[in-house]
Parts: sequence; structure tokens; C-alpha cells
Amino acid sequence: MFNEANGGNGQDRPGHGDALSLLARARPERLKALAEGLLDGLGEITVIANRTGLVMVPMRDTVENVDFHLGEVLVSEAHIADATGRIGYGMITGRDLERAMAMAVVDLALAAEPNADAIQGFIETERMHLAELDAERMRRVEATRVEMETF
Repeated sequence: MFNEANGGNGQDRPGHGDALSLLARARPERLKALAEGLLDGLGEITVIANRTGLVMVPMRDTVENVDFHLGEVLVSEAHIADATGRIGYGMITGRDLERAMAMAVVDLALAAEPNADAIQGFIETERMHLAELDAERMRRVEATRVEMETF
């Protein structure tokens, strides 16, 4: 998906797309607690959408270099706005509307105050946690690698 803010902004914090990716994979209980703490500071919020649905999963055939749809995945989506017109968005896999709404609240707070220490600290903590999980997963995958001798 195209996102001009993706890839950073010249500072040490992630771009908007990167931040959304991290929030979507964040630990649910921590994400919901952060959103709860941010709600009072956001004022009146309008819920534009709060729903579940199916989205197509795109994949690329690396041999023929073509895109195809692997199938569908269930997602929960939340889309909110504040009185100034700023938008918050959240989409996660699975059926957890509360978690999607929490992600949208954090995204809206990030739009309102991009340098908020609590949000940036949360994102950095989750980035480190997810990096550890990904590294562990790769260690387990590497443990199953088989070296085949060819003639």
C-alpha cells in the first residue's frame, strides 16, 4: 500500500506506515492500556467505521514475477476522527474490534502529537520485543534447515 510517510522522516522515529505496522503487531493488552490512557487527552472522537471483514492477501510469484491473491484473511478495522479532522486508523488480523479501536486511538494521538514520549516509548519497546520474537522464530527455522549434497 502506498504511504508517502513510510520509511522514516529523517529522525529516529519510524514513518507513519512503519508505526502502524508495529502497532498492528503490538501486544494487545499493552496497546489497549496505552489507548485507555490517551483517550482523555483527545477530546470528542467520532467513530467513522468499526467493523470486521475479509481482505485479500496478495503474494508475489518470484519465478514469474507476478502478483496473485493467496486467499482472504479476517480483519478488524477501526477508523476515527477528532474535532479538528485528524484521523486515526487501525486494522489487525482476527476478530478483535477493541484492539483495532485501541490502535486507531493511538494513531490519532500520534497525529495530534507526533513526538509524544509515551507513544514513541511504546513503539520503541514493541519494536524491540517484536525483533526478539522474529529472531527467535528465525532461529527455530534455521534449526530445521537441511544441507543437501548434490552430484
